[in-house]
Amino acid sequence: MSVAVPASWSHLLSGRNGARSLALAGGTALHAVNIYVATTIMPSIVDDIGGLAYYAWNTTLFVIASIVGAALAAALVGRFGGKRAYLLALGVFAAGTLACAGAGSMPWLLAGRSLQGLGGGVLVSLAYVLIRQVFEPALWSRAMGLVSAMWGIATLSGPAIGGVFAQLGDWRAAFWSLLPAVLALALVVTAWLPAGAAAASTRVPGGRLALLALSVLAISLASLSHARGLQLLGVAAGLALAASIARLDRRAAVRLLPRGAYAPSRLRALYAVIGLLVIGSTVEIFVPYFLQVIHGHTPLAAGYLTAVMAGGWSFGSMLSSGRGDRFAAGSVRAGPVLMALALAMLAWMLQSPSGFAHGAGLAALCVALAGVGLGIGLAWPHLLTALLTVAPADEGALASASISTVQLYAMSLGAALAGLVANAAGLTDPGGLAGARAAAPWVFGGFAVLVALAVPVARRAAPRPVVDVS
Repeated sequence: MSVAVPASWSHLLSGRNGARSLALAGGTALHAVNIYVATTIMPSIVDDIGGLAYYAWNTTLFVIASIVGAALAAALVGRFGGKRAYLLALGVFAAGTLACAGAGSMPWLLAGRSLQGLGGGVLVSLAYVLIRQVFEPALWSRAMGLVSAMWGIATLSGPAIGGVFAQLGDWRAAFWSLLPAVLALALVVTAWLPAGAAAASTRVPGGRLALLALSVLAISLASLSHARGLQLLGVAAGLALAASIARLDRRAAVRLLPRGAYAPSRLRALYAVIGLLVIGSTVEIFVPYFLQVIHGHTPLAAGYLTAVMAGGWSFGSMLSSGRGDRFAAGSVRAGPVLMALALAMLAWMLQSPSGFAHGAGLAALCVALAGVGLGIGLAWPHLLTALLTVAPADEGALASASISTVQLYAMSLGAALAGLVANAAGLTDPGGLAGARAAAPWVFGGFAVLVALAVPVARRAAPRPVVDVS
């Protein structure tokens, strides 16, 4: 007779499960902290070593490398087992962090960020892959919510690390400060994460991953041109490459997404909503820059205001995870609406150098920032749980790994589009305060429209409440 496993937070966070939760969530937290540290200090970095035109590339290349890492995660687990794969990823991340700390130019920094992204992508994907291996199914939803919450909770420390060191005039020390966390996590993983037996070698769809990277790079390269024709050509090339990936993956033996992800279905709707919401969230990379240049905030204050957005994601995930089908359906439908409205408000607020820097105006700005995160946070745990439920039963591991693949691809695509829109709207020409004020409404208003496209799709993706006919 089987014994029901309590699906409570206390059961997930206590004893052996608690230590394993710390190990799995810790990798995502490290990745998230690093993202927001870099986001907070980027204005200081470009002031020191230049490269404003490549501002968004800091995120784009980082996330492209993360996609490759996420795709390699299952293969690494199959070859080395979960624990050794985790430690290998931490080593690559540490090497990238050292490169960033010593960077003397933007190309060198971008190389280090790419290594960080590669290691971080493996860590994020391992969290989702190993949840299915180390926890009982009854705990999956809360474990998913916990891992998701790390993207918000970790940013409470990320802006502090980046902001304090930026104000002290030593942005390099922000990268150095990540290394003790790497060591601490390595000790936790070594002590508590099951080694896991190596399995049969898992093939990696390298050709499609290369096309995926090229699709994002095409849009990023277009952002460097001031010619509208070349900008449109870059976007068209990026979209054409993305379409070719879908065609190739549909017929491939080793796929990026499970069966049915490309045909009209609820599974496709789930991926579409996940992708659009994540794309919408990437505008946060420009929030610190606009707050510092337009509103005159210090790096620390701008970093923490950016963290309000991630805090909304964390709060929404924790509030929403583990709730019933009716609440889940409402959250999935309401999330895109709330997020689109909040982005539209920010398009108006961020361009103004006065009115939203202090008092009631600043409070309203915080509400809008939190609304962006809350919109995706409310829907996120239910989108992921529904995806694992709807995906073919024999492709559970692929469905788990595909979460990170889609999330990271959407982040890189969003960063590339944000950089393109910002540069085209005047971020670098005329630059300065005038350029920032010109770019802000286009970036946030444009992304509000993109997120609004998820509203009708979310109705198809939302969980179906169970009707009691007894």
